[in-house]
Amino acid sequence: MLAFACSVALAQAPLPMPRNLRATYAKGTRAPDGRPGPKYWQNTADYTIAVDFNPASRKIVGEVKIVYQNNSPDALRELWFKLYPNLYQDGAPRTTKFRPEDIGEGVTIAKFSLGGQPLDVKSLRIDNTNLTVPLTQPLGPGQTVEVAITYSYVLNEGSHQRTGEVEPGAAFVAYFFPRIAVYDDIDGWNKTPYLGGPEFYNDFCHFAVDITMPRNYVVWATGDLTNADRVLTKKYVSRLHEASTKDGVISIIDSTDLRRRDITAGRGDQTWHFDAHDVTDFVFATSDHYVWQSTSLVVDPATRRRTRVDAVYNPRHRDYRDVLDIARRTVQAMSYTFPKWPFPYSHETVFDGLDQMEYPMMVNDNPTSTREEAITLTDHEIFHTMFPFYMGINETKYGWMDEGWATIGEWLISPLIEPKLVDDYGMVPYARAAGTEEDLPIVTLTTQQSGQPFFLNSYPKPGLGYLYVKDLLGDELFTKALHTYIRTWHGKHPMPYDFFYSMNAGAGQNLDWFWQRWFFDGGYPDLAITSVTPAAAGAPGEIVVAAHGSKPVPVDLTVTFADGSTEKLHRTIAVWQNAQTVKVPVAGRKAIKSVTLGSLYVPDSYPADNVWPAGQ
Repeated sequence: MLAFACSVALAQAPLPMPRNLRATYAKGTRAPDGRPGPKYWQNTADYTIAVDFNPASRKIVGEVKIVYQNNSPDALRELWFKLYPNLYQDGAPRTTKFRPEDIGEGVTIAKFSLGGQPLDVKSLRIDNTNLTVPLTQPLGPGQTVEVAITYSYVLNEGSHQRTGEVEPGAAFVAYFFPRIAVYDDIDGWNKTPYLGGPEFYNDFCHFAVDITMPRNYVVWATGDLTNADRVLTKKYVSRLHEASTKDGVISIIDSTDLRRRDITAGRGDQTWHFDAHDVTDFVFATSDHYVWQSTSLVVDPATRRRTRVDAVYNPRHRDYRDVLDIARRTVQAMSYTFPKWPFPYSHETVFDGLDQMEYPMMVNDNPTSTREEAITLTDHEIFHTMFPFYMGINETKYGWMDEGWATIGEWLISPLIEPKLVDDYGMVPYARAAGTEEDLPIVTLTTQQSGQPFFLNSYPKPGLGYLYVKDLLGDELFTKALHTYIRTWHGKHPMPYDFFYSMNAGAGQNLDWFWQRWFFDGGYPDLAITSVTPAAAGAPGEIVVAAHGSKPVPVDLTVTFADGSTEKLHRTIAVWQNAQTVKVPVAGRKAIKSVTLGSLYVPDSYPADNVWPAGQ
C-alpha cells in the first residue's frame, strides 16, 4: 500500500482520498511527492478554425479542423465533444434563467467528417452541450485522428452568460466552436454537461484562427495577431508596435479615429488571423466603436520579455479610463510580487463587456460604479491567468483551485494599487455560515454545490487557506513552495492532492495537519480571549487566547495601554497544530487598558469574546 504522506514528516496521518483519485497513484500517473508520475500523460490537439461573424444578425458560421492526439494508454472507442453554445438551446438544462428570445436551436452541424470520411450529421448523438461520436476503428495509444466540422449558431443578444452581444456593434464571443472534451487519467472523458454555473476544463492545445468581420470592426483575441499589416492601416500597425515595445500609454484607437473610420484596411470584409500555443481555450471580442488603449512592460527581467496590456472600451464609459493602469499594475505585481512569476503570455486584454469573467489572455468585465470596484474586479480576473489557464485546472470539479487563488490575488494586489482600499470580500458571509448546514468542506466537488456553499468554498475559504499558509511559511518559503507547484504542474492537469503534496515538498514540511482541518473537515473559526494578566513584579503581561472553534486561524491582538499607546501582536496558525490555547506575552511594564482580538482576514463566528475587558 502506498504511503500518501510527505516524506518530510512520516508521522503525519495521510489525507483522506477518494479511491478513484487513489487509483492514479497505482497507475503511476501521479506521485505522492506531488509530481506527475512516471506514466503521466495528457492528450492534446491542433485546432484550425475559420469563422465568419455577422454582428447585425449575430450569426456565426464556422469550420473547425482538429488533429487530436491520443497520448493515453487506452484505445478510445468514441470521441466526446463540447458544444458550449447549446447552453442556449431550447430545452437544454441550465442553472440560469434566460430570456425567451435568447433561446434557439443551438449549434447546427452542416458537415462532420472523421478521418476524412463524412458522417451522416443526422446520426450524431447530441445531448445538449455534449456530443458523442463512436469510432469505427479504436484510436490507439499514440495515434491521431482528424476531425472536420462545419457549423453555425446565433450568438445570444441578451442573457449574457460569459459570452454574447454586449451592445449593437460590440460582442464578446466565447466557447464558439466545437471542441474535443478532456480525456484524463482520473475520469476518462469529461462527460459533465455545461449548465452555465461551474466553469470549464479543457486540454492545452494549439489554435490557428481566422475571424472574418465586416469593415470597420476591430478584433481582439487570445493569441498573437499575425497579420496586423493586412487588417489595419499603416498608422494603427505602427501604434500597435509602439505599444508592444514601450512602457508608455499609447492610444491605438481614440475617439477621433473612430469618427474617421480609417482603422481597418481595404474596403470589404477583413480576415484577422490569430495564433496561440499551449492554451486551454480561444475567445475573441469585436467592436466598431470602442477605443483601444495599450501599454507594455518587461515581465521577465532575465529575458527582457514584455507583455502588452490593453483596455478596450466604449468611450462613454469614463470609469473604464482607469482600467489600463489597474491592469498594467496587476500584471506587474503578478510578475514581481505575487506570485512573483513572470506573466506568461504576450498580452492581456480587458474588454468592456457585460460579465466578470476570465479567458486566456482576455477579460470580459462590466463597467463599475467605483474605482475600488474596478481595482478588485480587474486584478481578480487577470490573476486567473495563472489559475486555471497556466496550470490547466479542472474548474468543473475543483473551482476552489482557481477561484481561491484569484481571491487571494485580489486581496494582496488591490492594496498595492490603492493603499487605502479595504477588501473584505467574503469575510462576513463566511463567519456567519461557518459550521452550519450551509458550510460544506472545501473539497466538495463544485458540481455538487450551489448558492452559499458554492460561493464560500470557491472564494473566501480557499483564499484564506492559502493566505494562512503564506503567513505560516513567510514570503520567501511560501514563494518557493508555490513555485514548486507552478513549475511542476504548468501545462498539465493538477488535482487537489497534487497541489497539497507539491506545496509540502516545496516547503520542506508536512502541512497535512492544516490541509486536513481547513480543506477537508467541518467546523468554524472562533478564538477567544480567556485571560489577561497585567505586568507585575518585573514580569511582562500575558494574554491567553483559546481556540473554541476547530478551524485554525492566526492570532492578531491589538493591545491598548493606559498611556494611549498601542501594540499589535501576531501568531501564525502554527500555534494551533498541537494546542487549544496560546499564551502571548506582552513586553514592557506598561499598564494594559484593553485588548482586542481579530483582524480583517481572520473571521470569527462568535466575536463577543474578542475584547477585554468584556463589554468594551
